[in-house]
Amino acid sequence: MNTALLGKVCLVTGGTRGIGRETARGLANMGATVVVAGRDHGRTDQVVRSLVAETGNPEVTGLVADVSVQSEVVRLASAFRSAHDRLDVLVNNAGAIFDTRQVSADGVEMTWALNHLAPFRLTHELRDVLVTSAPARVVTVASGAHMMARMDFDDLQGARTYSGWRAYGQSKLANILFTVELARQLQGTRVTANAVHPGFVASNFGMTGQRTPIMQVGWQVARLFARSPEAGAQTSIYLASSPEVEGVSGVYFADRRPAFTSGAARDLAAARRLWVVSLAHCGLDGTAARAA
Repeated sequence: MNTALLGKVCLVTGGTRGIGRETARGLANMGATVVVAGRDHGRTDQVVRSLVAETGNPEVTGLVADVSVQSEVVRLASAFRSAHDRLDVLVNNAGAIFDTRQVSADGVEMTWALNHLAPFRLTHELRDVLVTSAPARVVTVASGAHMMARMDFDDLQGARTYSGWRAYGQSKLANILFTVELARQLQGTRVTANAVHPGFVASNFGMTGQRTPIMQVGWQVARLFARSPEAGAQTSIYLASSPEVEGVSGVYFADRRPAFTSGAARDLAAARRLWVVSLAHCGLDGTAARAA
């Protein structure tokens, strides 16, 4: 363990598996106080114990929440606030792909609820803590899958037609547009917001939902050419910790470098429209969350 992040407090969602776990491990190795957010009590406790043993850093703790549910996101933020008076790095890492259309406990399509509304709401709930802790950073895990996506504002939740990959790509595009608009709003606060493409990673990610035998085989073959979770976490760790990106905001990174995005990901009007729609879906505009 080194001391590059000693005294810094980091929160990593989806921190019990794959890229999230490796991100938490990397930050703990730098001496940070790391809070691992996971969905399962037993798994989260086990990962916390393992990370403490692996890194020699006793300042690794866990919080449990199903972030696909809005009330759970709010509870997670409240629990974090109760334990910590600062937040230097928020890593929005939790996400999944769903082959079949499913809905959250709030009645929201699961991909949209977990991949987009969860980081949007958690960042909203912790925004003031980030600002008072500045300089601080928000890192949101997006994907190159955004390149073929568009924001279907008339059917964001796939109620009319649903495709798991289309829903996933749209949610990753939403991650980038969210980051762009967040960076704009945070100008002058010394809080930065960046998005990351981790690459195709060999983990259990993407195994959610019912798959045909052919799809299962295809996924397993594809995993043979994937990078390790440790490699996939490197850009998230870099954006969370490196002095090289101090003050850099609103940028999409891959392999520790600014990367090309689609035209849709550079649509500032769409970014602002998405922000307004997301507030509504979270019930933060004075209305109940509604389908769109």
